[in-house]
Amino acid sequence: MAEAQNIKSVEDLTPAQKAAILTIVLGEDLSAAILSRLPKQDIELISKEIAFMKTVDPNIIREVVNEFYNMLKAKEFMSVGGMEYAKELLIKTLGPEEARKVIDKLMKIMESSYGFEYLENVDPKQLVKFIQNEHPQTIAIILAHLDQSTASEVLSLLPKELQSDVTLRMASLENVSPLVIKHVSEILESKMENVSGSNIELGGVRKVSEIINRMGRVESKSLIDSIAEHNPDLASQIRDMMFVFEDILKLNDSDIQELLKHIDKKDLIMALKGSSEELKEKFFSNMSSRAADTLKEELEFLGAVKVKDVEKAQKIIVDIVRKLDEEGVISIGGGGEEVVT
Repeated sequence: MAEAQNIKSVEDLTPAQKAAILTIVLGEDLSAAILSRLPKQDIELISKEIAFMKTVDPNIIREVVNEFYNMLKAKEFMSVGGMEYAKELLIKTLGPEEARKVIDKLMKIMESSYGFEYLENVDPKQLVKFIQNEHPQTIAIILAHLDQSTASEVLSLLPKELQSDVTLRMASLENVSPLVIKHVSEILESKMENVSGSNIELGGVRKVSEIINRMGRVESKSLIDSIAEHNPDLASQIRDMMFVFEDILKLNDSDIQELLKHIDKKDLIMALKGSSEELKEKFFSNMSSRAADTLKEELEFLGAVKVKDVEKAQKIIVDIVRKLDEEGVISIGGGGEEVVT
């Protein structure tokens, strides 16, 4: 994300940055009323951009406001007399070149709003099953409306003979009618609703465990405890798929020794600062006496540290544990336990 002071023209701005500038200009009361009607993720994105906008060139602010005003007028003209009518009026008021820019931007916004939101959390492997028998042009339109990482994964999972054709068609998707996009979206959504009782993999226990693993220790424990009150079996499954720093206690000595070969000493010191005495001893007992004594001294001299720094170091080590487990170098077994602080 470019910081505001590095922005030299409107063209350098992302849609979220433009929205942030407009929000600031409109003032607190009106902006609050507008933001309250937006999806939560959009509010968070715009708020984040506002936080980064220390200073903005007045000329850029003026251009953003003018662009917003012109697009409002274009939409108004289109609703009254259609696209051609809007073009005629905009050409008269803005000139041919500026009118074309306004219409193009408005069309892109309209295209992006035609109902592909339901694909946001669909597993790429599942999506491929639904679209691989569609016409390459249809597949290209669908992929063009996915985020880049998801589109890339879906493309890689398509049959080899389809990949180049779809890619070429995506590259030429410059002027697709919004009605065509809407039609494709509605057909795909209908198919996904009707096949196999809508058995689309949107999440599942593993997905939940991955999300909870990325939460803070207090929040994750509280959430799992809450789940356990309503569904003990589900909570147990989530715990079985999670692995937190304190679960290193469950590794055998040979695995601990292997793990120590891959850990940066600074990360280990910081991570142990927030761990239980039992876990500290687990590491000490798998080191030479000299290495253990040195580590103990460094822990004593470390002093007060930020919780977020401890959690960051612990996450680095947990990631290493998972990687070694995936490679078959060590075995983490199952289950997670409450972190002792």
